[in-house]
Amino acid sequence: MSRQQREPSLLDAIVPLVVLAGLIAAALAMFGLDALDGPIQAALIVCVLVAGLIGMKNGHTWADVERAAQNAFTSITSAVLILLAVGALIGIWNLSGTIPTLVYYGIQALSPSWYYAAAAIICGAVAMSIGSSWTTAGTIGAGLIGVAAMLGVSPAITAGAVISGAYLGDKLSPLSETTILTAQMVKVDVHQHIKRQAWTSVPAFVLATVAFLVLSLVRAPDVHNPVGKEVELASLGDIYHINPWNLLPLVLLAVLSVRKVPATLALMISALFAGILGAFLQPQVMRDFVGTAENPVVGSIKGIWRAMANGFEIDSGIGEIDRLLSRGGMDSMLPTLWLIIGAVTFGAILEEFGLINRLVDPLIRAASSTGRLFLAVFACGFGLNVVAGDQYIALVLPSRVFRLEFEKRGLAATNLSRLAADSATVTSPLVPWNSCGAFMGAVLGVPVLSYLPYAIFNYASPALSVLYGITGFKIEKASDQSTGAT
Repeated sequence: MSRQQREPSLLDAIVPLVVLAGLIAAALAMFGLDALDGPIQAALIVCVLVAGLIGMKNGHTWADVERAAQNAFTSITSAVLILLAVGALIGIWNLSGTIPTLVYYGIQALSPSWYYAAAAIICGAVAMSIGSSWTTAGTIGAGLIGVAAMLGVSPAITAGAVISGAYLGDKLSPLSETTILTAQMVKVDVHQHIKRQAWTSVPAFVLATVAFLVLSLVRAPDVHNPVGKEVELASLGDIYHINPWNLLPLVLLAVLSVRKVPATLALMISALFAGILGAFLQPQVMRDFVGTAENPVVGSIKGIWRAMANGFEIDSGIGEIDRLLSRGGMDSMLPTLWLIIGAVTFGAILEEFGLINRLVDPLIRAASSTGRLFLAVFACGFGLNVVAGDQYIALVLPSRVFRLEFEKRGLAATNLSRLAADSATVTSPLVPWNSCGAFMGAVLGVPVLSYLPYAIFNYASPALSVLYGITGFKIEKASDQSTGAT
């Protein structure tokens, strides 16, 4: 039987977000950072049911709920394949020596005379190669904080530099989960999304680097010797055969990306190439990983297969090295995919039943200009980081809600994808109770409010994005892209 459908009330729209905020806060309070391993995902599924029940109260059917969920799953099919390929690539790049070589060369460049700027640049390079701000901060970042204490430089400024670099890489890496998700939500090609993100990310990082150079001159001690040997990660040279050949898989991935090879295909080609290369360049690492005295060819195939599926593991006895490299594999992406599925389904149901529009429509009506529209998107993304405490929610909801409004106004979708990332991804570590802020504060040993003034990239990037909207600089029309203009 057909039922009369009613428009949601303001209370209907508020309840799911209040339940979400309460459950995520409780999950973080009870489980700490382990909340991301399942409790927050479960909370999202509960919120999906709450939103579904409100929709049914207003005349919708359970079939409507299921249809919205199916549409949500369809929208992330490509993202699922890309993320699984990313997991495989990270595991094999660790096995083959690609990531260890990049880290080793970066550490050798450290010097106290430009320590803060070097920390930002090194973390940016590593984060771009592995696609994870968390792993970068938890390994290299934590090591740089320790070295800062030994050298007498400021741990708070170093933490700000680490986070600035880590989130630059997170935004511009084709391996980043948030980058892939944002492009999928706004329905733009991931490479086009990265290209447009560079318009705000690169200038913001240049500003941050200049500021860190000035702080290095003003605040750093009068020491000029390299400090690479003081970092535990420099011991990578004792484990791997470090040489430039190890970076060929990274070069191959860059070439394939430039030639616009589909992301999943490019990632898997680079991963398999790295595995074959690693069998020749890192035979001892391969033997230690496989753990058997099998035929070298069979052992190498087994090692590549295992790293692709379950990630790479190493027990070197050096904590920083083990934490940095023992990761990857397709199965490592399953908690993230679970989180994305929950977040996207929640957003789809809020959108389908008009719940999120009930809250956002007043903002859209008030946004009479492009600048005000950009400001509204930023307020929504950052506000959700504060209220919901999770960057995935802060990415998904604005991307879904404002996509049609950008289309109505003739604005290219890449404007929204850049703005959503600037509003949600990079601001997440600036909120102490956000999962990202809690993680950064814990692994770096520096409170969020202490490093907040020095996380320069993380507020320069969204500021530039909103400024572009106000001035019209680098704002593309949909008609420009349809005719091939860039």
